[in-house]
Amino acid sequence: MANLHFHYGTMGCSKSAQLVINAYNQNKNGNKTEIIKPKIDNRFSDNKVNSRIGISADAIVLESLRNWSPAPNTKMVLIDEIQFFTPDDVDRLVHIADSKPIIIMCYGLMVDSNEHIFPASRRLIEVGAKLHRMESTCQIPGCMRLATHHLRYDAAGNVVRAGAQIAVGDSNYKSVCRQHFNMLYHGIGHDNNNGR
Repeated sequence: MANLHFHYGTMGCSKSAQLVINAYNQNKNGNKTEIIKPKIDNRFSDNKVNSRIGISADAIVLESLRNWSPAPNTKMVLIDEIQFFTPDDVDRLVHIADSKPIIIMCYGLMVDSNEHIFPASRRLIEVGAKLHRMESTCQIPGCMRLATHHLRYDAAGNVVRAGAQIAVGDSNYKSVCRQHFNMLYHGIGHDNNNGR
């Protein structure tokens, strides 16, 4: 079994829920787990991983993974919102995965709302993490295509096409399929569905 995994998908595809469930099942089976989240992610709680479906788990909150080491007897480390960490943090995870009998499960986004891969996500691909795509459908009403992209909206409901790659929160985001992203972000093509 691979010891470094990357579970990725768009917002709302149950990444955090699966992390919490996975940790619960491992602990129930006697396998000690550690859950980590980045300090920047304080949307719902400062020290928990929270899922929109109402389940949560306590987490270790870190700004960086570079000086972190798992506690003794830990069998699995689960990291939420991996995209908010850095490539150096991912290299630290690689070192741990390759030198200890520990499975590391990373959960997060692959691309930002400007269609660019997050640096930490890119690094996970470069170092050969086992990839697990978590699927959900487009959030444009009536569309059932696979959600692959994110649209970010400003307070007036206009699509944001520039700015910082990291902006915490999802109230102004929508997970959409490639076709709706190209239509609403790039102005390519047309569709009868309303994108707002």
